[in-house]
Amino acid sequence: MTSPVVLITGASAGLGVHFARQLSATGARLVLVARRKNRIEALAAELGNARAVALDLAEPDAAKRLLKDVADHGEHVDCLVNNAGFGLRGRVAEQEAARLRQMIDLNCGLLTELARGVLPGMIGRGRGGILNVASTAAFQPGPGMAVYFATKAFVLSFTEALHEEVRGTGVHVTALCPGPTSTEFGELAGFEPKFQQAFEKLSEQPGPVVAAGLAGLSANKAIVIPGAMNRVGAQSARFLPRSVMRRIAGVLK
Repeated sequence: MTSPVVLITGASAGLGVHFARQLSATGARLVLVARRKNRIEALAAELGNARAVALDLAEPDAAKRLLKDVADHGEHVDCLVNNAGFGLRGRVAEQEAARLRQMIDLNCGLLTELARGVLPGMIGRGRGGILNVASTAAFQPGPGMAVYFATKAFVLSFTEALHEEVRGTGVHVTALCPGPTSTEFGELAGFEPKFQQAFEKLSEQPGPVVAAGLAGLSANKAIVIPGAMNRVGAQSARFLPRSVMRRIAGVLK
């Protein structure tokens, strides 16, 4: 027999910390994964019902190593929160190629591998949940953050398809698509101070964003977009020509 756990990637900062705290409050046992060992171990100690795995998820075979670690501890993943990822601001021609590839591998590749790794067990048990963190960036191209926007479009499309593939199995699959949120994202993405200030003014607090995502997963919603303005912005992509959408996005970036 193995014991069920909630596996949260990118759990040392931003939305990941809030996912950990809110899920810990339900009594779930957590496995928290991030590369910053001190942060992740401190969070696990704070929560009490969690263990920390210090792992750079951008490394080759990270998904395989992580799933082996879970199995070696006599655990199975009852819920997967695919939160790990990052963005970079700047034109593609000016970005470091290796860093762009790393973003694709982490935001898309790792997410896909982990979902594939836990799904057979969930389907076999007739229960489970996968929450993939996408973004409102998924709904339009993003000049100035082209690769990041493209990775989130992948996450959204992949999650919607997976949601349909597991229909009737007891497994829930949801894409959480937050808009600007008050986390470390902008700082790590390289936002200039003026742009960061504007970003912060539009940002929602991470706690309600996470709560909306978890409620959506519980209800087995395919897509959750927290915030009325974010929902309007995301849906506008359905009505405006793509040429207009990319120009608007380019001005905002």
